[in-house]
Amino acid sequence: MDKAHYSNIHLALVHFPVYNKTGEVVVSSVTTLDVHDISRVCRTYGVGAFYVVTPLKTQQELVERLVGHWLKGHGAEYNPTRKEALLKTRVIKSLEDAVADVTEQAGEKPCVVVTGAKQQPNSIGYENFREQLQKGGPVLLVFGTGWGLEKNLTRNADYVLEPIEGNSGFNHLPVRGAVAIILDRLLGRS
Repeated sequence: MDKAHYSNIHLALVHFPVYNKTGEVVVSSVTTLDVHDISRVCRTYGVGAFYVVTPLKTQQELVERLVGHWLKGHGAEYNPTRKEALLKTRVIKSLEDAVADVTEQAGEKPCVVVTGAKQQPNSIGYENFREQLQKGGPVLLVFGTGWGLEKNLTRNADYVLEPIEGNSGFNHLPVRGAVAIILDRLLGRS
């Protein structure tokens, strides 16, 4: 896939519906560090939009304030590379709205691919998924926060990307780390 097609790949960071430590479905808190760092990783790999998904108005306002600070005024002048990284960052209330936005922009519904720390029945490996990317249609890579995406998001996805596995048996990466590793595996130079 040439770099021009990377803009067909979009990313969503979901804060609802996700699980908490005890298995309840909750809304997790947006962290500004996630927004900053994931925006930078997305820009580094040339992907399209980065959607921060939260239904909470206060959290939406937080993201809008953060992005606005770096896109306008003093923040934009102080750190132009941060501005560039945040240009395609959007806050949106639901994953369905992110799918609708990608569909509107691309003219077709994206292939929805969720990520997680556990192997799933509809998992796809990185090599096979890179082959899917060669087809060039829009893709929405979905990452969860908290203790993972609610099961229906995984069940309704087109694919579940195989989990990242280290060599220690410990598998609880920060989402920023997972985004960086996955985008590198999919879009990085060989």
